[in-house]
Amino acid sequence: MAQGKYSRVDGRKSSSYCSTISIVVFVAFCLVGIWTLMSSIVPTQNSDLTSEEAVNQVVTENGSRQFDSSGGLPEDSTKEDSNTINDQNIIKRESGNVAEENQEEVVTKESSDNEQTGLGERQGDNESDLVEGEKKINTDESEDGPKQVDEVLSKTVENDAAENNMEIQEKNQGSDELLPAGAQSEILNETNTLNGAWSTQAIESENEKESQQSSITKDHSDCRWKLCNVTAGPDYIPCLDNWQAIRKLPSMSHYEHRERHCPEEAPTCVVPLPKGYRQPIKWPESRGKIWYYNVPHTKLAVVKGHQNWVKISGEYLTFPGGGTQFINGALHYIDFIQKSLPAIAWGKRSRVILDVGCGVASFGGFLFERDVLAMSFAPKDEHEAQVQFALERGIPAISSVMGTKRLTFPSGVFDVVHCARCRVPWHNEGGKLLLELNRVLRPGGYFVWSATPVYRKNPEDSGIWKAMSELTKSMCWGLVVIGEDKLDGVKAAIYRKPTSNECYEKRPQNVPPICKESDDPNAAWNVPMEACMHKVPINASERGSRWPEQWPRRLEKAPYWFNSQVGVYGKGALEDFTADYKHWKNVVSKSYLNGMGIGWSSVRNVMDMRAVYGG
Repeated sequence: MAQGKYSRVDGRKSSSYCSTISIVVFVAFCLVGIWTLMSSIVPTQNSDLTSEEAVNQVVTENGSRQFDSSGGLPEDSTKEDSNTINDQNIIKRESGNVAEENQEEVVTKESSDNEQTGLGERQGDNESDLVEGEKKINTDESEDGPKQVDEVLSKTVENDAAENNMEIQEKNQGSDELLPAGAQSEILNETNTLNGAWSTQAIESENEKESQQSSITKDHSDCRWKLCNVTAGPDYIPCLDNWQAIRKLPSMSHYEHRERHCPEEAPTCVVPLPKGYRQPIKWPESRGKIWYYNVPHTKLAVVKGHQNWVKISGEYLTFPGGGTQFINGALHYIDFIQKSLPAIAWGKRSRVILDVGCGVASFGGFLFERDVLAMSFAPKDEHEAQVQFALERGIPAISSVMGTKRLTFPSGVFDVVHCARCRVPWHNEGGKLLLELNRVLRPGGYFVWSATPVYRKNPEDSGIWKAMSELTKSMCWGLVVIGEDKLDGVKAAIYRKPTSNECYEKRPQNVPPICKESDDPNAAWNVPMEACMHKVPINASERGSRWPEQWPRRLEKAPYWFNSQVGVYGKGALEDFTADYKHWKNVVSKSYLNGMGIGWSSVRNVMDMRAVYGG
């Protein structure tokens, strides 16, 4: 009996021993399988885990800071948290199906790879949200105690998890609709593995797009134009405000400091707008008024207001149309000139004129009424922004001065040159400045000089008149008429340039001298002035030997001298001109006028960057 009893006990022992070995072996195999799966997945998550650990670290640090700064939480709440964690660990250990639970953990980690993609992109946002959450926790904790801390922290974590889940669902929506959960898990494993070691074509394409987008964004962010840091502010003109070059000038007696001195390297800054700048008033209203804050200068209004140059009227600068020599309006003055000399024929014989010392360019602005184009110029001087006023009004003008360099125009291009109290000493230094006007004036063109020496008899004006009379006579200019404007109380002397060289050849003295044949009269860019005269062209094929067609036929008919020239486009100039005119007439009528959405009736001043024949 005893042996039977003991034999049963031994049998139980051996059976129990075998079952224990089986369980150990089974668990070992499970652990090996889990280790194998984990080792294949972990490398794909290294880069993502870094960001995850960083976020977790922020959460941990934030959490520890919350509890440290709270003044010490009750021990019960701390114990509750630790007990909860211990209970969760016990539940995991006592789970019946270890392999199934581990597989779920693997899938969870694999899913977290996709979550990490979105999480990494929004890491900065999440961190900022956590910081805001931290501030909110501090506030809530101070008001409602530890319970509010837990609620706020849990809401923050839930919101982040919800956002990540939304992104995962959007990315996998297509595959979710077609495949069951098990197949999706396998594909998820494969995708994560490929993403870790190899990139598919779609992923590479997506990465390239993101890289290009970030590059474009970076380029735009780097391309930040700086404002010009200059004392001139909104009035800054690089070639006229180059004080480094101006200070080095050996002399300023000939207005050298008003001439162009461009910097060696063109500035890459942006000239700032004046404070309060507004969209310019449209033509033709702009001829009479502009916004004050667009050109906020008042000195001219104070100095020249009584001459009706410009006045301040509320938020506007108004232009009554007057000038030093035509207080009662430019239009009356323009008509006075034609009455004095009907041959001037505004808008027919005389189409293009040069207005020297234009002021605010009211003379040129009202010549539009007589179908005449005026190129107005004035220096940038103590009268502030005269040319800025002109351009803001919509009147063509440039900043220039009669100094030591030629005007930037070829020879014989203006029908009339006008000077109304332009403050230019024409008679000085052998008449060098007046000889420059002679260069740009057409043979047979007129010089209109409206100034006090013409009609005042004081010693200074009388001396200037005498010197001008001698100079113009030696230049073979004929004094055609001296007109009197009784309304304005002024007079104007009108001279005419000769159309031949006969007078030059009969002069008793070669003063002023004839320019050398090597001196090109059409050279105009940065060319020093010379006190000499160029001969009048007499060859029928030369430009300047005849007066051009009257306007508007001048626009359509090719110039007579084109027969002997080669055109810009390689053909004969006559053929080139005709083709260019037809081309631009067609383009302007069919595209510019109707197809660009621009109301040309309100546009007055346009710069053509490649005019060619001006068609």
